[in-house]
Amino acid sequence: MSDITKSWTGLYEHRKKIRRMFPNFWRVKIIKKHFDALRPYLKAGVKILDVGAGNKQIEGKIKAVCPGAIYKSMDIDRTKSHDYYSLDDIKERFDCIAFFEVIEHLTFEEAVIILRKIKDLLKPGGIFILTTPNVYHPNRYWEYSHKVSYRYDELAGLLSALGLKIENIYRIYNDAIIRRFARLYIMSHVHYYLGIDFARSIAIIAKNQ
Repeated sequence: MSDITKSWTGLYEHRKKIRRMFPNFWRVKIIKKHFDALRPYLKAGVKILDVGAGNKQIEGKIKAVCPGAIYKSMDIDRTKSHDYYSLDDIKERFDCIAFFEVIEHLTFEEAVIILRKIKDLLKPGGIFILTTPNVYHPNRYWEYSHKVSYRYDELAGLLSALGLKIENIYRIYNDAIIRRFARLYIMSHVHYYLGIDFARSIAIIAKNQ
């Protein structure tokens, strides 16, 4: 079987499918924080893997909302304590996998390899939550360690090409009340006209079929 991730035409077809689902990015629903994308899937007994967990910030939030959730972390940084330091070492499967602000640090080829491994670690019907800097934001992407930028349709299209079903896409934006109100309800038409966004990140929710 041919590898659709190596076919520009194949990937473009998946991108077009995403744009039909979300034809106007500036009307994509806004959530305040990365954790808000994960919150709806928290329930007693749910097994969560945090890939690229860093200092495990979301662990405390998960336990506060759902003490019965099972949290495990994976990161290549061995100076921190994690359950796993390589995806290849993981033999169990998970109901939910979080991949927050990591993919932009990988080459496209590295990303495809890791996304395939993540898909294999998801149970059937399991949820994959991925966030990345929003390239429509004027300066959010630019950081020395970032290797690849993704528009929402490109990244969601890649996940679709890998066999994941796109459930939703969100823009992530939080600010002081007055600035938030002004950007959401007064300045939004200006952002739309200029083709720039105030949301700093995007979140994509995908289901393992």
